[in-house]
Amino acid sequence: MTSSFSNLSLAEPLARAVADMGYETMTPIQEQAIPVVLQGKDVMGAAQTGTGKTAAFTLPLLQRMMKHENASTSPARHPVRALVLLPTRELAVQVAEQVKLYAKYTNLNCAVVFGGMDMKPQTLELKKGVEVLVATPGRLLDHIEAKNTVLNQVEYVVLDEADRMLDIGFLPDLQRILSYLPKQRITLLFSATFSPEIKRLASSFLQDPVTIEVARSNATASTVEQHFYSVGADDKRRALHQILKARGMKQAFVFVNSKLGCAKLARSLEREGLKTTALHGDKSQDERLKALEAFKSGEVDLLVCTDVAARGLDIKDVPAVFNFDVPFNAEDYIHRIGRTGRAGASGLAVSFVASSDQRLVTDIEKLIKTKIEIEPLEFEEDTPRISLQGRINDGRRMYREGDEGRAPEPRAPRDHTERRERREYTPHRQPAASRDPFFDRPYEPGAAAESLPSWEASSKSHPARNSVSANIKPKKKVAALFKAA
Repeated sequence: MTSSFSNLSLAEPLARAVADMGYETMTPIQEQAIPVVLQGKDVMGAAQTGTGKTAAFTLPLLQRMMKHENASTSPARHPVRALVLLPTRELAVQVAEQVKLYAKYTNLNCAVVFGGMDMKPQTLELKKGVEVLVATPGRLLDHIEAKNTVLNQVEYVVLDEADRMLDIGFLPDLQRILSYLPKQRITLLFSATFSPEIKRLASSFLQDPVTIEVARSNATASTVEQHFYSVGADDKRRALHQILKARGMKQAFVFVNSKLGCAKLARSLEREGLKTTALHGDKSQDERLKALEAFKSGEVDLLVCTDVAARGLDIKDVPAVFNFDVPFNAEDYIHRIGRTGRAGASGLAVSFVASSDQRLVTDIEKLIKTKIEIEPLEFEEDTPRISLQGRINDGRRMYREGDEGRAPEPRAPRDHTERRERREYTPHRQPAASRDPFFDRPYEPGAAAESLPSWEASSKSHPARNSVSANIKPKKKVAALFKAA
């Protein structure tokens, strides 16, 4: 088994594309998976994120489909033969770009469909005919129901990041999609982590798969330097500033647990002078793609994001990942720090641990089977303290952003008299409301005071009859209809 792409016996167009991309030596997952897929066997592959899984399944599939290559412009001559399913839009776009680079010297077409955008442009592309279709499950079902694509000639199916698709509830969609496919097909399942649910999924969808694990399950990359710092919630931004300055870092991922927290943190860091953009699920697809492109091109220093960016995003030479919030799911920690230290490069992963995060850290320890040491973080004197209101404390006074050019005004020390006067507190009294002078006069009995009360006076004017109370009304006489005999 060779470790060089030049000895793989790939078709000339594919070999030329691989050479253009600078690939020379295969990664372990590529070295083990490519020959197995070329033999036409099902594969269940597990590898650390950032180790080249996309090339591990794309290159052998394109090699096997070269026999169907043709230059015809008829859509009927270009049916869907390979289907690649991914959990998120960003991953779908990224994988489609990679497939197009590998197939750029061939006549094999590739298209990508995902939600959050108008279906019409995607429909027009599908109608032209594509051999490789990269899709998210929900949008693919929309196109199937609209009869924009037919999957009865699919020969290869790839489930990439399968554990994430199960986490976000795509299992019913996967079952529906696979029901449209031919029974005889090659199925490849790739994931960074293997769980009992993934193994059950593989047993139901794969036929005698070859299991390939190039690293210990749920292991983190050895090239990533990991640190856990004990930092209070109010000091996390200050700690972020200090580490970025001390390490001289230009770019980094900053992960938070909520969409609202992501937007707030991005705005705060932007006000503090850092070029920042946010990436979370509430943004439109166009906004998400623009944020990723700005980060890739270097226009943005910090990409503040939720776990929507934790899976599979391949952005080269990102030196660090900050877990501003410790992830709720321990497996997400592995995916988050996998955004750095990719393809053998070194990276830094820093997690800020608050007092309430101890249980989450324990879950990470159990998953990666490594004892985690929480280190204290000592702040340097020249590192400004940043409060929750976005103010900076330089040790003398509080000032807002934009006040840096103005020197603080000196204030004379207070003497003891001033301090004593400040301690003596005199409450503010409201002025008394005006009163009616009638209510301030003493009691004076009136002329009618000697008269009898009304109830006694009424009894005098209406004396009781036959010892019956005056308050009881006498019965009225009513004419009898019948006289007594």
